[in-house]
Order: sequence, then C-alpha cells, then structure tokens
Amino acid sequence: MRTQKISISIALLIALSLSIACSRHPSDDAIAKDIQTKIAADPDTKDSQVNVTAQQGKVTLTGQAKTPAAQQKMEQIAKDEPGETGVDDQTAVSPDASAAPAPAPAQAMAPPPPPPAPAPQPIVVPSGTMLTVRMGQALSSKTSQTGQTFLATLAQPVNVGGMRAIPSGATLSGTVVTAKAKGKIKGEGELTLQLTSVTVKGQTYPIQTAVLENTTKGKGKRTAVTTGGGAAGGALIGGIAGGGKGAGIGALVGAGAGLLGGAVTGNQQIEIPAESALSFRMSAPLTLPPPGQ
Repeated sequence: MRTQKISISIALLIALSLSIACSRHPSDDAIAKDIQTKIAADPDTKDSQVNVTAQQGKVTLTGQAKTPAAQQKMEQIAKDEPGETGVDDQTAVSPDASAAPAPAPAQAMAPPPPPPAPAPQPIVVPSGTMLTVRMGQALSSKTSQTGQTFLATLAQPVNVGGMRAIPSGATLSGTVVTAKAKGKIKGEGELTLQLTSVTVKGQTYPIQTAVLENTTKGKGKRTAVTTGGGAAGGALIGGIAGGGKGAGIGALVGAGAGLLGGAVTGNQQIEIPAESALSFRMSAPLTLPPPGQ
C-alpha cells in the first residue's frame, strides 16, 4: 500500500514538472512577433520587407532583403530567438542591390585637345608691286578711243611672302584713259593707259595702277611721263611698229625710266603692237583669298 502511494506521488510530480515546462516555452506567435520587432529595429535590416512566421518553434522568413548582408543578419536574429527550433530562410535579395554595377575603375585623365590650327590668312599684294603684262591687242594714239578697254596677260608671276599670289598667264583688263592723234602740222599725239582688274582662279578683282602717259611733239620727238605714281609708273619691255607680232619683246627697261615707249610712226603717231610687254606699278594693295581657297 505504501509503495503504491509513492508511485502515485512520483507520477504527479512528473506531470507537474512537464506542465510547468510547457507553460514557460514561448508560443509560436510570440516567437514570430519578437523576431519581426528585432528585424524592424536593427539598422542593418530595418529597410528589408520581410514576413516572419513560426510553427512548433520552426521560424520561416519570407520576403526581400535589402542587401545580402541584411539577409544574413535577419537569419542570425531568427536563430538567436529563444524557443526557436529551426530557421527556414526563404528571403531573396532585392534586385536593385544584386544588379548594382561595380564602380568603374578610375580612368587616367585624357590630355587636353591640341589648340585649333590658325585660320589661313589672305594674301595681300602690296602697293608698289610691278605687274609686267603682254598686250593682247595693238593700241594706237590714232585708232584707239578714250574709254576703250584692252586685255593683257601677266608675263611674270607675282609672289608674296614665298607664296604665289598671281600666276603668270593671268588675265588683266585695262582702259585707254586718253587717246589723241598727232596733227599733221602741229599738236601732239597722246596715249594713256591704266590697268583696272585682274582675274585669279576664275575670280576677277579690281586693281589700281599708276597711269602711263606717252606724247609726241614735232618730227619724231616724243616724251614719256606717268601720272598717279611718278616716273616709275611703268615701262615698255619691247615692241617695234611694223615688226610683226611678238617682235622686239626683250629685256625690261628699268622701271625708274618711266617710259611707256611704243614707236613713233612716220606721221608721228604712238603705236603699241600686240604682245608688247609693259610694266604697271600698283598704286593700291590687292587682297586675295588664302592659298587653297
């Protein structure tokens, strides 16, 4: 009888102990709520969108972690929870964090671009430049008319600063400023010329030159002067009346002589044959486009 009472007492004690132990074990709701609170309070995990559930002490985490580090931290918080019997981490890392590009490596500073090339400058043929031309037609104090135009070609190229400004063969235009026939008994013959334009690469430019003036007086006597440029205004290179086309084209008479020249015929008229070479002094500068334009 005594033995039976002892056995009953032991059974009651064990049942009481189990009852006390069960009353101290936290419920699944308490476990889930506590983990959720800790995740929301932790600086490393508070920005993650996570849901916590628990069943018989086993914790399940679902949702998105802000970063891989936050994912690991939440799993550790769940494992440290009292009453937890296991952790099933089903969270995923946010796509924004996983797809973030790695910082680009620092690049060496590129050297500054070279300064732009200076703009090409125009060519300026200065005043005083001599233009030696070959006449394209014959002129005469008897047959030419005041205001008549004539054509000539450049016999010698003009260079400026080592660059070709006007090539030989360029076409020039001029004007007969004065044409006056010599009288049979008295009076004087007069023939005055001036260049007015030059054509370079298909473009025509106005030019100014000194006026060349030639007169005849008496029997075969003649004088030559220039206006607008002094005695150095121009000179005849060659050309003899009656000598045929191209006759007498030779060495340039010194520009300082100021001789328009030509030839005095028997009736004392001034004749300048075709292809005679004359030189005119420019009285104003001429501006041309830069080379290559």
